[in-house]
Amino acid sequence: MPETSNRPDVLRRMEKAEKLLQKGKTPDALAEYLQILEDDPANDNVRQIAADLCLSVNKKTLAVQLLGQLFDRRVGAADLIGASLIYKKLTRYATPTWEQKVRFGQLLEGSNNKLAVETYESALQDLQGQNKKEETLLVLRRIVGLEPIEANYMRLAELAAHLGEHAIAAEAFLRLAELAEAAGTDANKYFEHAYEENSSDMRIATGYGKSLLTRGDTGAAIFIFQPLVQAGDAPTELLDLYALALLTAERCVEAEPIVWQIFERNSSRIHQIVNLIGKMIDCGLDIEAVTLARKLEAYQRRRGEKRSFITIMQEILASHRPTVEMLEFLAELFNASNREADYAKALLKLFDLYCAKQNYIKAGDCLERAVEVDPYERGHQTRLEALRGRIDEHRFRAIADRFPNAKKEDAAAKKTTEPLSPGATLQDLMLQAEILVQYGMRTRAIELLHRIQQLFPQEEEHNPDLQRLFFAAGIQSRQANPSPPQAASEGKFEERADSAARGPSSTHSAYVSFSAAQSSSSPMPEVRRATETKGASSFALLAEITRKLYQQTNAEAVLKTATIEIIGAWHVARCIAALSKPGLSPTSMQQQCRTDLSPIRPADLAKLVSTLQDLAVTRGTVAIPDAQHAAELARIQSTIKELKIGSLLAVPLAENNGQEQAGVLILAEDKPRDWQSSEVLEVGTLSDHVVIALNNAGLRRLVKNLSLTDEKSGLLNRSSYLDFLQAEVRRGLQHQTSLTVVLMQFGRAGALVKEFGAAVVEQTMDQIGHVLSTNVRANDLAFRYESTAVALVLGDTSEKEALLALEKLRKLLKDIHAPGKEQPLEPCAGLAQALMSPQYDPVDIVTEVVNRADHALELAIAEGPGKVVCQAPKVAAAAVA
Repeated sequence: MPETSNRPDVLRRMEKAEKLLQKGKTPDALAEYLQILEDDPANDNVRQIAADLCLSVNKKTLAVQLLGQLFDRRVGAADLIGASLIYKKLTRYATPTWEQKVRFGQLLEGSNNKLAVETYESALQDLQGQNKKEETLLVLRRIVGLEPIEANYMRLAELAAHLGEHAIAAEAFLRLAELAEAAGTDANKYFEHAYEENSSDMRIATGYGKSLLTRGDTGAAIFIFQPLVQAGDAPTELLDLYALALLTAERCVEAEPIVWQIFERNSSRIHQIVNLIGKMIDCGLDIEAVTLARKLEAYQRRRGEKRSFITIMQEILASHRPTVEMLEFLAELFNASNREADYAKALLKLFDLYCAKQNYIKAGDCLERAVEVDPYERGHQTRLEALRGRIDEHRFRAIADRFPNAKKEDAAAKKTTEPLSPGATLQDLMLQAEILVQYGMRTRAIELLHRIQQLFPQEEEHNPDLQRLFFAAGIQSRQANPSPPQAASEGKFEERADSAARGPSSTHSAYVSFSAAQSSSSPMPEVRRATETKGASSFALLAEITRKLYQQTNAEAVLKTATIEIIGAWHVARCIAALSKPGLSPTSMQQQCRTDLSPIRPADLAKLVSTLQDLAVTRGTVAIPDAQHAAELARIQSTIKELKIGSLLAVPLAENNGQEQAGVLILAEDKPRDWQSSEVLEVGTLSDHVVIALNNAGLRRLVKNLSLTDEKSGLLNRSSYLDFLQAEVRRGLQHQTSLTVVLMQFGRAGALVKEFGAAVVEQTMDQIGHVLSTNVRANDLAFRYESTAVALVLGDTSEKEALLALEKLRKLLKDIHAPGKEQPLEPCAGLAQALMSPQYDPVDIVTEVVNRADHALELAIAEGPGKVVCQAPKVAAAAVA
């Protein structure tokens, strides 16, 4: 009890009041207690006794007043239990005021939210009856804080709007919109109300504009976004939405600075620049598209990513209409990058566009430049004839003179009468033709084979190597009907091509036949297929499949192409191509099947391949008409029946006349089938070309690696880093495997050169490179990233596995010391596992993982020598998407 100035009087009165109670004089005792309260108003014990005495003598009004005072004092002291007991007693004798209800509700918050909400709702009814709207708003805000549901937000928003509390109303409407979005209902009306209450709030304006975009009201969305963006320092989300609105409205020129601003903030958003260039092309803004492309090219060139930029531009060209301005830019770009094949293609597309615009002078310039790159490109003569009479005759002749067969008749006559030089033996000419075939220069190969027929008549009839060379080039020599004696003896090439079948999915795309008019005295030779069951079309079909096989750059692509083409050509149910050494598991398998069939599971596929390869090794070609009753397939009979395989044809993939087994080619039908000898021969012939194509792909990869590898260190050059990384990403996406990039920094280049000299640093890095390049796996890649840094691309490797590999490599490097130093060079390392998801573009995946690996290395360098930092893709999904 607090001390008071008149405490002795209080004590005397309390003693007197207690004696009066003992004598049963309750009214007199109550009077004494009330007098005590006047002298000591902080005495809650006396107030409690007085309230109880009031109730005993039926003075409820005074009792309620005393209990209310007591409740207020308990609430003020944060005495939850005491306040609750008094509030309950108070409610038995009277209705608490709205203030008491609100204070009691505040006391309940955190301990009993449900009862607090009920108490607030009761106070709310009292306030509404008294028309106290400001107090009602305060209570509603309390209710929303405890029970944030749609109904409560709606009451709060409407009341705040009515009272002119715009900030409160806008926030409530915004929360209503967010709840509606979460529930999948229409949120636009709430965003609109929120925007009307507070249009300056960035969150509200962004949400409202986004909802307008979703409804297709692009103009209104632009009106909402524009002032916010022009105010400056807009967040990336708002810039994204504004750019989207502008692009949807096809206002590409206005969108360009916005999209570029987003790209400068995050270079992994390059896909937005690419999309904008494509949109400009679609909208007919060709000059603007090229201007933006040049701007992007300059940016990428400064970052050392010119190759990736060229790839991007090729994709744009493939997916959008060709334009003169863009093709001129690409031709300039390809020419400066020494990409002759792409340069020639761009020029030929330009030729077609200029001819369509009847600008034949420009078309002639394009044709002339294309002829300088490849004078043997198919269709040049047709293009030249398209210019005849449309350009100046002198200009026409100047272009025609660049063609090697500009004077066809004179050249043919010269070939006929030209004496054979001593060194030009048959083998030399065959070798030249084979090289031309291998490198896809088919037109020149045909011309050379034509000359071989003239110089060595009937040679192919008894020379199997020459027969195979004619077959590989896709040439068929047919015996013509006897011609009159005056007929010319010179052979004539006839080319037939179906332009619609030149795509990669076509099976019958083109064939070339060689026919000769002959005299009775000097008949021309004829090359025949081993079987004539299907006639010339089968021969042309095999030649076309062979051509496609030779165009592939890796083993997986060769096998996949073979299976696709066989399914289309022989109309079988399934086709399987596998690389495997006898007795070992397959290292690579590709399968294709009819659309109504499901692919074979990998385990069953490996079992089938292993069994049929064993048979092919011992028997050569294996033809099984009825697979479900074949004794040689007894151990896999359950698999055969489960897959509903009716018949099989297995042809070995072998080298050196069958001495070295490389794999097996399998054709399967879902019903019994007698395999014709012609079919067996054709598939066998094709299997030989599959093996050749596999060897060619390996040689191409070897040559490419040798040309990009430093001889001393064994590391690949930095210039090939992004190209190889992108190829590995594509392979990983195809096979659903992981990939990790590791950057290792062996000290600051400037400091090391200053301390030891450039020659010593270079020699040390060569030693490090040699150790790394010889100890990574065959499928891993090691690059010279900087003068004292190395990059590793670890395919099929997670971040955890990469850490283990890095630790092993660091142990191997411990013996390499700087001159005069006993301690080994402790590298800092940054690791980043690529976010391999098919929903992202490989270029975006490469950009994101490269940036993340660089950042990880920077963090490791900051921590000190020997530190390793793994940079997880925390925001990778947002960065790549």
